[in-house]
Amino acid sequence: MTTADAENLITAARSAAEAAGVPVSVTVLDAGGHQLAFRRDDRAVLISGETSGRKAYTALQLNAPTADLADLVKPDGPFHSLPTALDRPLLFIAGGIPVHRDGRLIGAIGVGGGAPGQDHSFAAAALEKLAR
Repeated sequence: MTTADAENLITAARSAAEAAGVPVSVTVLDAGGHQLAFRRDDRAVLISGETSGRKAYTALQLNAPTADLADLVKPDGPFHSLPTALDRPLLFIAGGIPVHRDGRLIGAIGVGGGAPGQDHSFAAAALEKLAR
């Protein structure tokens, strides 16, 4: 993923969130888990900066949208201990989505600040725009 890709994802996610009237934080990671871009809206809750990064990291490490993983870490789920098993905590709340190009995982985007479904939709809107 290029820096330009990361900036485009940030812009698109923030645009979708702004249209919905939701202040957010957006984090974009490359395939190695390194932060390429981050923005927090002035009115976004402070913790959203942390949650957006963790959502992106979780989506990247498991190569799946965090919205699809929440049930797996419930007390009776097959990965119930996974959130605390690693040095860097994972976050199983909707809003993180892996980014693929030509069938390869190239990074991830995480959005925090809205309701989980909103965050997921803002991240998905950014991916749609990047794919064009």
